[in-house]
Amino acid sequence: MKLPDIQAHHPDIQINLTRVGVTNVKKLVQVARKDKRPYIFISNFDLFVDLPENIKGANLSRNFEAMDEVLEEAIDSPVYVMEDLCSEVAKRLLERHEYASRAEVVMRSEYIVKRRAPKSNIQCQSSVDIFADAVAFRDAKKKSLKMIGAELVGITACPCAQEIMREHAMEELEKLKVPDDVIDKFLSKVPMATHNQRGRGFISIEVHDDYIAPLDKIIKIIEESMSSNIYEVLKRSDEAYIVERAHSNPKFVEDCVRTMAKEVVKEFDNLPDDSMVTIKQLNEESIHQHNAFAERVATLGELREELKRAVNGEV
Repeated sequence: MKLPDIQAHHPDIQINLTRVGVTNVKKLVQVARKDKRPYIFISNFDLFVDLPENIKGANLSRNFEAMDEVLEEAIDSPVYVMEDLCSEVAKRLLERHEYASRAEVVMRSEYIVKRRAPKSNIQCQSSVDIFADAVAFRDAKKKSLKMIGAELVGITACPCAQEIMREHAMEELEKLKVPDDVIDKFLSKVPMATHNQRGRGFISIEVHDDYIAPLDKIIKIIEESMSSNIYEVLKRSDEAYIVERAHSNPKFVEDCVRTMAKEVVKEFDNLPDDSMVTIKQLNEESIHQHNAFAERVATLGELREELKRAVNGEV
């Protein structure tokens, strides 16, 4: 007896659907490293295809087949870039869903990096949220796309409140009859108090299938865009160093995004102008109930042109 394939029937309402699939599929993923042990991630995947108006439902079991097939092959033929793994799964989805013109795979993982405290040199671990996405098209004229991104936490110090405290310190020192040259020397060496935020920086870069945006570069840019990076384990000497460093490098949420944009242009000079860049910064305020947010979405070419005009004094 042949069982009916209800999904292949015509739907009562014939409308195209942009994405149909499964979300939050947990898989163990192995990403190889040359001459080192591979990274092992517990990752969440979302897998989608588009659905034409004449098909009632997608065969979702094919998504799992494509996913497992690629993961098993990765054991024998190592994958070095996680977005390439997503790209391969997306291509396999198109092979299995013959009615689809587009397939997309989204991957989310937590990445553990080793860090050493700046003064005591104690080793600790930091977590980074990483994201990968890939889109494959059946139309050979359309190039496959892939995205890699990361989000991590640092600290920012508010420039506005710090300037207020600087003025206050100057007034008090003047009342104590401290000479102006001594005041200037003191204020140049000792950063003033201000309020801090735990900042969350985010960068994603979308490129054509032929290019790679190294994840370690993205992580480094985010870390160095804030007033200071943070560590899980600190001794007193480390705490003093980080506090002084952060207060010597105060930044608004907007400053962080602009710093990241400048460094992306510098570090990814090999990528084409049509690479799409998304940069975000969210600062969790310490003296307000709200958060501060800034974002820039642009092609790499647009960012290059803006920075070029700024250097030439055209802005």
